[in-house]
Amino acid sequence: MFVWDALQDLTLIILIVCAVLSIGVGLATEGWPEGMYDGLGIIVSILLVVMVTAISDYKQSLQFRDLDREKKKIFIQVTRDGQRQKVSIYDLVVGDIVHLSIGDQVAADGIFISGYSLLIDESSLSGESEPMYICEENPFLLAGTKVQDGSGKMLVTTVGMRTEWGKLMETLNEGGEDETPLQVKLNGVATIIGKIGLFFSVLTFLVLAGRFLGVKAIHNEFTVWSSADALTLIDYFAVAVTIIVVAVPEGLPLAVTLSLAFAMKKLMNDRALVRHLSACETMGSASCICTDKTGTLTTNHMVVDKIWICNTISKVEGNNREAILQLEISERVLDITLQAIFQNTGSEVVKDKDGKNSILGTPTESAILEFGLRLGGDFEAQRREFKIVKVEPFNSVRKKMSVLIALPAGGMRAFCKGASEIVLSMCDKVVSDNGEPVPLSEEQFRNITDVINGFASEALRTLCLAFKDLNDSSNENNIPDSGYTLIAVVGIKDPVRPGVKEAVQTCLEAGITVRMVTGDNINTARAIAKECGILTSDGEAVEGPEFRNMSPADMKRIIPKLQVMARSLPLDKHTLVTQLRKTFGEVVAVTGDGTNDAPALHEADIGLSMGIAGTEVAKGNADVIILDDNFSTIVNVAKWGRAVYINIQKFVQFQLTVNVVALVINFVSACASGSAPLTAVQLLWVNMIMDTLGALALATEPPHEGLMKRPPVAKGESFITKVMWRNIIGQSIYQLIILVALNFDGKQILGLSGSDATAVLNTVIFNSFVFCQVFNEINSREMEKINVFKGMFDSWMFVGILVLTVAFQIIIIEFLGAFASTVPLSWHQWLLCILIGAVSMPIAVVIKCIPVKKSEPKIQHHDGYEEIPSGPESA
Repeated sequence: MFVWDALQDLTLIILIVCAVLSIGVGLATEGWPEGMYDGLGIIVSILLVVMVTAISDYKQSLQFRDLDREKKKIFIQVTRDGQRQKVSIYDLVVGDIVHLSIGDQVAADGIFISGYSLLIDESSLSGESEPMYICEENPFLLAGTKVQDGSGKMLVTTVGMRTEWGKLMETLNEGGEDETPLQVKLNGVATIIGKIGLFFSVLTFLVLAGRFLGVKAIHNEFTVWSSADALTLIDYFAVAVTIIVVAVPEGLPLAVTLSLAFAMKKLMNDRALVRHLSACETMGSASCICTDKTGTLTTNHMVVDKIWICNTISKVEGNNREAILQLEISERVLDITLQAIFQNTGSEVVKDKDGKNSILGTPTESAILEFGLRLGGDFEAQRREFKIVKVEPFNSVRKKMSVLIALPAGGMRAFCKGASEIVLSMCDKVVSDNGEPVPLSEEQFRNITDVINGFASEALRTLCLAFKDLNDSSNENNIPDSGYTLIAVVGIKDPVRPGVKEAVQTCLEAGITVRMVTGDNINTARAIAKECGILTSDGEAVEGPEFRNMSPADMKRIIPKLQVMARSLPLDKHTLVTQLRKTFGEVVAVTGDGTNDAPALHEADIGLSMGIAGTEVAKGNADVIILDDNFSTIVNVAKWGRAVYINIQKFVQFQLTVNVVALVINFVSACASGSAPLTAVQLLWVNMIMDTLGALALATEPPHEGLMKRPPVAKGESFITKVMWRNIIGQSIYQLIILVALNFDGKQILGLSGSDATAVLNTVIFNSFVFCQVFNEINSREMEKINVFKGMFDSWMFVGILVLTVAFQIIIIEFLGAFASTVPLSWHQWLLCILIGAVSMPIAVVIKCIPVKKSEPKIQHHDGYEEIPSGPESA
């Protein structure tokens, strides 16, 4: 299939027609086998080009298949064989009980068993924007829908293509990926070059044919035509068509796709799954990253570090109750604390096959649940003793979770757990040493607030636990919002990931601003941001509500200095991203893991979802999934994005040099002498060197550290830079001077005489031209630096292709002369050709010393555009 696709190229079809005509006329004039050589040479060259293109396309399709398989690795929690476990959505079977929570995608059709406030977004199936409330009266859940709020359990009734979602999918054919912005930009470049090539091609054919007809007219042979004359005209036409083949840079789209596919494969090994090709190159232009804190900058393995209870702060250490609390508290206080922990949670304690306890749930809840177990509590016994009447799950708006339980002795009790300032404001009493509720005085309120701020300044996430006894059964289904009794303030530690500080520093050096957007307390956020190196002395930290209420003018003033946003809602993150993109013209990358992050992920230039903590809704709206939830991996994506852009620039520089030289030498020679020194077969071979093999060599170079020492590519910046034009023009002038001199005065320079002098000269010209390209490929590894060999031997692909090119060139000249219109060369002629190519390297050094005025990148501020210098100093 890939071979057939590669053969659909119009210029290759024209060349095949030329080859067939050439064989027909050749056999008639020169007989067998001499008459076959020219046409067969073209056909072999075409087959070689087609095979290389088809194989690279095939290998790339295999990569995409691997990536697609990785995309489908989605795990959900089910109860199967009486045990709660994680399984892939593709391993679901009828009869499984699926546990659903906010942000999950329903993986199969099923029936609701139990749950609380379960709201399902069915817009992807029904188109109805209004969410459905699922309960005993309306128990049907459909695959492909999303959990908007609440939690529940579902019995699976239908899986796979038999679900409603599956039936819908059968009617759709998944379309291919759109072209990336870089491919669109390069297609424009390719079109212009192709038109120039077409112009030169037509002109070359007209000049060659005109001279030929003119000579016939001068010798009064215009009416006398032989098959040899027809063969000459076919050769001229083949050269003209081949000029188009050489000029049309079909390797450009191939180079982009190869480079992106290569980067995607490497990023896959580095724990980043690129869902959209364009994200890889866009990430190279990112000037700002808005990152979450939990799980991205931190490890997301939370543990209770400190607790305030009964007016005493205790450091949590060890595994037994006395060691943990380091103080005496009454059994009543302990009992109410364990109730608050075990009743008011969305997590579960489950026993694995070995009988060991493990906790399934969110990191924050797991930390508190683990703390309860270390205090000696029994989760199962607690759950059996009390009946849960109503649950209000945690979400990003409420920032708290509440539960209503029925007490065995009668009456109700409400528990509340959540953001410290929110829960504390709902309390008017506090638990005393003997477990009795006592009024919360203003002084005590201030002291508790100081405790919370003290915890937060130590980078601890703080939560308050509270309860309220209800005797009035008429309100049994309403969880109160005030009148609670404060039990404890818990400080949860989430250590900063190793390597994050260095990754943030790398971003700053690369001109990428890192902003932390979190739902945490501002003191916690400040402490973590300082530890990571995000918050600097001149940076600003604001709270979400404050940011939300700012005027547009104030936003424009503060955003350039904004480094931390705490207590933020998803809407605040969305507003910040929109402002950065539209007002300041920044290319913004955003990280997110919750369903609520989906709008910001969708709005950003690059959405980065967390693979471990991320919900399916977040992953569905992301361009890249960070499989290990690590900020360092995000920096790696940016580095590879930059490598893709630079690699394509290197390839374009290399290709345009070959184009210019091949077109000009053939055109000038045709005009001056009536023959082209480079034949159709030779040009096809050069085309393969620069297009397919050049793309493979230059487009798959791995990134180097220097990439993160320069500012990002600005929006709207020209793809072919002034530096590239300098290198292209400089190299082209050198190669043309050498080749033109050889073409017009080569016999005297080389001391050639005899019947084969012209054949030897044309072979030397062709060989010199190829070696110029081989050495220019090495020159193209660095567009500005002198040392082009640094890291070259780390890229086995690059070295392998150079060796392969030289080996094939030797075989073509020494053994395939009949096909390629070449003759074997002596050792000193080989040495001359290699020397001509090698001299292009010191010439490249001289060219790189010519200063080029670079256009400075501009950052748009609210009061207009401000110039900033390029280079690492600007970071």
